[in-house]
Amino acid sequence: MTADDSYGRLDDDDYPAYTMGRAAEMLGTTQGFLRAIGDHRLITPLRSAGGHRRYTRYQLRIAARARELVDQGTPIEAACRIIALENQLEEAQRINAEHRRNAALHTTAAAT
Repeated sequence: MTADDSYGRLDDDDYPAYTMGRAAEMLGTTQGFLRAIGDHRLITPLRSAGGHRRYTRYQLRIAARARELVDQGTPIEAACRIIALENQLEEAQRINAEHRRNAALHTTAAAT
């Protein structure tokens, strides 16, 4: 990977750029919290060649949402389940919108 490739990855939401320590610091939480949401399979950090956890910006957003729920008093298990259901709902809504667009295109094409 060249330096140019590395710089281009800085904007990649799926690039595992953050160590566990840095991720915890950015989120204002503990490394134990990140391990816990990993144990509940909310996020699965990638591992470096040395076996250290590496987090993506996308995973940090999910972890931040979990932290928000836990800070509001939601048990961590429930917070992880809530976020999983939120993600499923978002995906279902995206699929439904796509189907509606396709149906509208077919209706318009059939009318002409």
